Formats: sequence, structure tokens, C-alpha cells
Amino acid sequence: MPHWLDLMLQSLGPLLEACLRFTVPLTLIAFGLGLSLGLAVALARLFGPRPVAALAWTYVWIFRGTPLLVQLFVIFYGLPSAGILIDAFPAAVIGFTLNVGAYASEIVRAAIASIPKGQWEAAYATGMTPAQALRRTILPQAGRVAVPSLSNSFIALVKDTSLAAAITVPEMFQAAQRIVAVTYEPLILYAEAALIYLVLCSGLSWLQGGLERRLGRYGGYLEARA
Repeated sequence: MPHWLDLMLQSLGPLLEACLRFTVPLTLIAFGLGLSLGLAVALARLFGPRPVAALAWTYVWIFRGTPLLVQLFVIFYGLPSAGILIDAFPAAVIGFTLNVGAYASEIVRAAIASIPKGQWEAAYATGMTPAQALRRTILPQAGRVAVPSLSNSFIALVKDTSLAAAITVPEMFQAAQRIVAVTYEPLILYAEAALIYLVLCSGLSWLQGGLERRLGRYGGYLEARA
């Protein structure tokens, strides 16, 4: 058996274990929290009082305008100087959540703004309050519009979790780094890690395509009934 293949087979277990124990949970937790935060921020910018909208805009401005790696360093390495100590994994969750929330808020805000005004008027005509119209009529349609962009953000987050290695989270990329430190085979190990990311993201892209096709058929059905 070739040396490179033997090394890849031996390291596959530790890499997959790190992926399942840290990369996948970090992605799911951060995206779920970030999406919830993004929805709240989008609603605050669209419908909140001016001070709240300004605060939401400032948050988006900061986290979209600074590098994710810098944000992680500020949280994990910078906050201890102010007396705030956060373990590596929670620090990564906080950093990724805040970053995802900023981008998700813009996606959701644009999706809500894309819904025709007539949909609001139709909801009001049935006796709905503004809150009911938003929840029952606008958000379901906006969600369908936002799916492609949010799916792309989720796939990007899977890859971005490799940055958590910089703050000592033992996710898949750091597992590859530890093995490289012992084997002195960076090309083989980093290529193997890249291949795992590629397979994972390709599978997610396939699921995204299926979801978009299903939502497209559902949207066409609604339009036909309308």
C-alpha cells in the first residue's frame, strides 16, 4: 500500500471524530442561534423604533465589516484582559453566531422587503393585525425567498468553522494540524481534510438543490391557486 494512502486511512478516523464531535455541532448550534438572531435584527431594522433600528444597524455594520477571525480573537483572546473568560468552544459559538446573525439579518430583511405590498393589503383585508399579517402571510413567503441565500450561508459556515482551530477548538482542521505535527506530512493531511470538507459541502449543496426545487413547486402551486 502506498505510504500516502496508508497515512490517509490511519488519520481518517481522528478527522471524522473531530468533525462529528466539534465541526458539525458548532455549525448547527451557531447557525440555529444566528438565524434566530438575524430574524430578530431584521425585524428590528424594519419595524422597530428608531433607536432600536439604529442599534441593529450598528451591530450589522460592525460584524459584516470586520473579519471573522478577528472577531474570534477578540472574544477568546481579547475579552480575558477585561476579566471575561470564555472557554474555546463557547467562544467559537458566540463568534460564529454573531457573524451569522449579521449576514442572516440582511438576507431576511431583503426577503421581507421583496414581498409585494399587495400581500400586506390582502392580509389586512381579511381582518389580520400587522403582527398577524407578518407571521401568517409575509414571513412564510419571505422564508421561501430567503432559502437559497441562507443555504449558501450554512454551507459557508461549515467551511468557516475551520477558523475555530485558531482559538484552540479541537475541530477537524486542528485535528489535521495535530497529526501533521507528528507525521510531518502537511500536504497529505491538509488535502485529506479539504476532501472531507468538499464531500460534506457537496452533500449539503445537493440537499439545497432538492429543497429549492421542492419550494419552487410549492410556490408555483400557490401562484396557480392565486
